[in-house]
Amino acid sequence: MLYNLLYPLSEHFILFNVFKYITFRTAYAIITSLLISLFVGGYLINTLKEMQLSQKAKGYEPARHKEKEGTPTMGGIMIILTALFSTLLWADLTNLYIWIVLFVFIATGVLGFADDYIKTVKKDPEGMKPMVKFSLQLVIAAFAVVCIIIVDESGAATKLALPFFKNMVFDLSFFYILFALFVIVGTSNAVNLTDGLDGLATMPSVIAFGTFILFSYVTGHVQFADYLQIIYVEGSGELAVFCGAMLGAGLGFLWYNTFPATVFMGDVGSLSIGSALATVAVITKHEIVLAIVGGVFVIETVSVIMQVGFFKATKGRRLFRMAPIHHHFELKGWEEPKIIVRFWILAFMLAMIAISTLKLR
Repeated sequence: MLYNLLYPLSEHFILFNVFKYITFRTAYAIITSLLISLFVGGYLINTLKEMQLSQKAKGYEPARHKEKEGTPTMGGIMIILTALFSTLLWADLTNLYIWIVLFVFIATGVLGFADDYIKTVKKDPEGMKPMVKFSLQLVIAAFAVVCIIIVDESGAATKLALPFFKNMVFDLSFFYILFALFVIVGTSNAVNLTDGLDGLATMPSVIAFGTFILFSYVTGHVQFADYLQIIYVEGSGELAVFCGAMLGAGLGFLWYNTFPATVFMGDVGSLSIGSALATVAVITKHEIVLAIVGGVFVIETVSVIMQVGFFKATKGRRLFRMAPIHHHFELKGWEEPKIIVRFWILAFMLAMIAISTLKLR
């Protein structure tokens, strides 16, 4: 909004020329969402407590999770509202990619809110029926992917680039829609699975959005894209502002969500974070890189798939003590902060590997 209002005035007031720069607006999007989160966080948490919106343990988690009962959930509302406000304030609102990502972000947030509502208000710990939730996720993702293809003017929307290789780009045509649906819905659910310990999903999400600030910026910059031999997507650089807003909102939320957490993000947070991150990856044509950046989410999801598959194949035997895999380490006796911080370190290492793909081609 500030870009649209103030940058045109730069012809008369040179100071307003700074709004032209994505880097400037991204930095202030981070600061804005972070400060607002810190300012409103306490009030939101108290409101959630007063409304008794706390999620009860499902019964099959490690026993010490019983101690977390009574902690308010649905704190992801804070992430959505602060990131939304910051994005609308600092982004170029004529950029259609911004609106596509915001649509996915808000729509999956509403879906997650409905799921949390059933769990907390209706007292059903299982929440929304899995097939209903999955179907709605597919509808949201499909609408977004079609919009991305329509908005694209370069013919890059259905292309898939492989990192670490020069000129390894494949046009998947119609099949790209199915692939993109898998990426968006899969990432959304992967973040949801990871959100099982205090701050476990929050910090890897912050690291991922921080990484995609860089990927969005270079993908939308014709000279950098050409030099780095990546697909150029006109207008995608503006997504760096959204990623910055998410980074700030995530750090602000982590202030309250770090061990011992005073609030959980709930499905309203995890589903919206994952789907928004994946949509940015789809637009910037770094879907495979997302699997590296979000490697923690991938590991958590794969551990569940392996556990279920092994259980069925062996008729009752378990590969891990419990899945997702962070529960396995809990049952091995690791303290919760140790598990969390080690997963954070892994997320940071994976982000560095992902960034290295820009040069290792």
